[in-house]
Amino acid sequence: MPDGQSRDAAGEAARVKETDAQRHGTARAEGARRSRAVLTVLAALGGLIAGFCSLATAELVSTLVRPEAGPVTAVGGAVIDRSPTALKEFAVRHFGTGDKPALELGIVVLLAVFAMAVGVLALHHRRTGSAAVLLFGAVGAVAAVGRPEGSAPDALPSVVGAAVGAGVLFALTGRLTTAPPRPPASGSGSGSGSGSGEAYRAFDRRGFVITAAVATAVSAGAGLLGRRLTSSVQAGATASRHDLVLPVPDSPAPAVPAGTGLDIRGLSPFFTSNKDFYRVDTALVVPRLDAAGWRLRIHGEGVARPLTVGLHDLLRREIIERDITLACVSNEVGGPYIGNARWLGVGLADLLREAGVRPPSAGGPADQLVARSVDGMTVGTPVEAVMDGRDAMLALGMNGEPLPFAHGFPVRMVVPGLYGYVSACKWIEDIELTTFDAYDAYWVRRSWAQQAPVKTESRIDTPRSLASPKPGTVPVAGVAWAQHRGISRVEVRVDRGEWHPARLAAADNRDTWRQWVWEWPATSGRHTLEVRATDGTGATQTGRRAGTVPDGATGWHSVEVYVS
Repeated sequence: MPDGQSRDAAGEAARVKETDAQRHGTARAEGARRSRAVLTVLAALGGLIAGFCSLATAELVSTLVRPEAGPVTAVGGAVIDRSPTALKEFAVRHFGTGDKPALELGIVVLLAVFAMAVGVLALHHRRTGSAAVLLFGAVGAVAAVGRPEGSAPDALPSVVGAAVGAGVLFALTGRLTTAPPRPPASGSGSGSGSGSGEAYRAFDRRGFVITAAVATAVSAGAGLLGRRLTSSVQAGATASRHDLVLPVPDSPAPAVPAGTGLDIRGLSPFFTSNKDFYRVDTALVVPRLDAAGWRLRIHGEGVARPLTVGLHDLLRREIIERDITLACVSNEVGGPYIGNARWLGVGLADLLREAGVRPPSAGGPADQLVARSVDGMTVGTPVEAVMDGRDAMLALGMNGEPLPFAHGFPVRMVVPGLYGYVSACKWIEDIELTTFDAYDAYWVRRSWAQQAPVKTESRIDTPRSLASPKPGTVPVAGVAWAQHRGISRVEVRVDRGEWHPARLAAADNRDTWRQWVWEWPATSGRHTLEVRATDGTGATQTGRRAGTVPDGATGWHSVEVYVS
């Protein structure tokens, strides 16, 4: 073969060999990228499994301490405690009574993201990733112990759960660890497949799957056992509520006058059912207390004879029954956080007098009653308001049945005329007499007023905003309230015109809301309806708009409708 042809053939062979090498190199690089991606996904999955194992173990341990000590509940409670007032108001406004499930869901999602990130970290820094799990467990432990009702044992669920999670993560990432790649055998060339891509592929797949499956199964079993134990404990509380027979009241509520409830479609019923009664509190887990073990302690300044009473002690006292409307200070103008119920309980003033308490007007040294709940909530109530003759009570029953757990079973406080955050302590276990100068209750430390009588308010229930009624007579109806003062007048106006007096339903008592209706001769077009009320003292509801902080919202409720 001529020299020129030999050189061309050799060059072509070299080019082919170079192209093959490039092709093999590209394939190896692509294989390495895929292997890295697979390992990253498995590491994230390992972190997620470790997080699940941690939470499941913590839930099991929390049954030996108390359900509120679980890390999700503890961290959620800490978030609520430390959230700015504006954020709390946002949650109540947009999520309503679903604010707590939304918070718990958010915490679980963040935990899942954190767990996956830690898993990826552990792939490259195995000990550091496991240490991060322990650090997060420490955060849960601090949150649990730092709750108002927290104690040292509350740290156990987070600590034990974190230790298990760190161990599982360490074991799983160990299955993803590879030995350094062996150098290619002599003469094998670059296409032997033992480069970086092979290093990433060489992990213990079978060991990872088995470890993950065993850890998941065992943890699922621990979680189910924890739920079963919790349910067993709660079953006792449920049984104690079921077995509680409410006594016939010694002082029954007066019969509701005829005409108290107006038969108008869309109007709130006069009595709010227990299932529809609003719930606004900070308890992520509703306390479920066994009635037999419940105790209430009364002590503090001016208490000459400290008392400790149980439920059966209360049942042996004079039982009163009263219709009382409760309102939350977070209720915006026209909002839903208000309800009317028939309450059964023991007069709180009588109990305080038995303990030797005198109101400030009679020379007593304490002007604040601090009620404490089993979930750590504190509620500060003026002693004078409790003992001025109004029907303040320790309530045992609600609308003819024992208190629902969500509304304070076995005993809660009800004081008419005051917003709930200064009067309506649920799951109450302690009453301390002190002064407003000496102590700020939970919400007062978060920018709310020390004392907060309910403001005169009214609401249009029907027609609803953006409704499209037909021209003609349209009933405009709703409720108005000014607890402990009563409602004497309600007026409605259209498009900022003159005020028209509404027809009031019969009044039950001055501590309940009152229904009203105005027959509107509606004409076609877009209209704005507004309502205002006048209380029993002659004071008319202000039209000045103000937010809920620090002592309740003000303004006239309005709805916009389109008549066509």
